[in-house]
Amino acid sequence: MGSLDILAAFISFYIQTGRNPIVVLKYIASAVFGKKAYAGDAMMPALGLLFHFMIAFIWTIFFFLIYPRLKFLSQNKILTAVLYGIFIWIVMNRLVVPISKASVSTVFNWKQAAIGASSLIVAIGIPLSFLAYRFYYRKAIA
Repeated sequence: MGSLDILAAFISFYIQTGRNPIVVLKYIASAVFGKKAYAGDAMMPALGLLFHFMIAFIWTIFFFLIYPRLKFLSQNKILTAVLYGIFIWIVMNRLVVPISKASVSTVFNWKQAAIGASSLIVAIGIPLSFLAYRFYYRKAIA
């Protein structure tokens, strides 16, 4: 899921800017290192990728922890995927990123929000929803 998400971010960034997608990884690293991440050596994109996968792993663990406790999640896998993707987008873009050292635009952009949330729905929400359903369903019938 983290691989799908970063691939979606790379493609989206390249289509919108025509620039090297490595900038995406530097942006992720800038959450910790600030502007130094952009001037840094090859270590910054590597750290950005590491941070990205750590965050994706945390969101995966969180989903698997809440899934059996919130029964409505297993009722509709697609709706669950949509809601979780939007939830991740809100938490990351309205809470986590603003308190990090990453530069943040103060102007809300509906188009960017829709692209970001859609990417999370497809790359994280849908796979997690189906995997969790399968995992807990198998566990229930075993």
